[in-house]
Amino acid sequence: MTKAASEPGKTAHAANMRGAGLMIVSTLAYTLNDTTLKVIGDAMPLGQLLFLRGIFMTLLMLATTRWIGAIRLRLPAREWKFILFRSFADLGATFFFVRALLNMPIANVTAILQALPLTVALAAALFLREPLGWRRLTAILIGFGGVMLIVRPGAEGFDAWSLWALGAVGFITLRDLVTRPLDPATPSSTVAFAATIIVMLGGAVALMFDPWAPVAPRTMSFVALAALFMGIAFLASVAMMRVGEIGFVSPFRYTGLIWALIMGLAIFGDWPDNLTLIGAGIVVATGVFTLYRERKLRAKPG
Repeated sequence: MTKAASEPGKTAHAANMRGAGLMIVSTLAYTLNDTTLKVIGDAMPLGQLLFLRGIFMTLLMLATTRWIGAIRLRLPAREWKFILFRSFADLGATFFFVRALLNMPIANVTAILQALPLTVALAAALFLREPLGWRRLTAILIGFGGVMLIVRPGAEGFDAWSLWALGAVGFITLRDLVTRPLDPATPSSTVAFAATIIVMLGGAVALMFDPWAPVAPRTMSFVALAALFMGIAFLASVAMMRVGEIGFVSPFRYTGLIWALIMGLAIFGDWPDNLTLIGAGIVVATGVFTLYRERKLRAKPG
């Protein structure tokens, strides 16, 4: 092979490695955000927490438009319909996820969310008529068995807050399905900005049912820190979509479970029991297999 012929392969490999690195940074930043929210705990109502974090995130996104791209508001009505639908799904996912996060170990709730590639693949087959072969369907069914090992409904160790985490999985799945019909030309920054505003306003509405709590400077600094971590996660995820192959980069999202295990043990002294770890391993293995099969199908000519 000549030097010229090998250059494209080297370039693709470098792009894949950059994409994988950005995915790892993104999952770490998301986990740091989750850890910070958990540290804040019940210092303020959930609605107030999301409202204040939303203010910081809005300011951060406006300040970083130079890197994330312009937030373009002049879009067709069709695009805004899907963007708003997606944003409200994001609002539901945020409320369910944070409620679960504040009431159960971070590694457990993160493990449940690892089922997302499975639920998205199944929902896409059911509602978008995307092909789903028997291999991926079998992997999805086995993966759901892993989720049941984590949740263990009816068992002595069952935590009802796991149902909130499953609710978050449902809303995120809906969000991802609604994202697919969006025009590729619609800026990701606009989509993310709309979701940030809707979640912030949702927090403000929730404050109608909970009194405003006094905020200590230390707590406010943690809220700002959570917003910063979310901003880093968003920037990394946007950059990730522009380099590397999705099929290569996507499996690295499971590093989020590793970060959650580390943070849970180091910050909160939590460590999942053996059944939870086995269930998480099954979910991750079947998720990686699902992504692998999807990558192979997309690689087929014609």
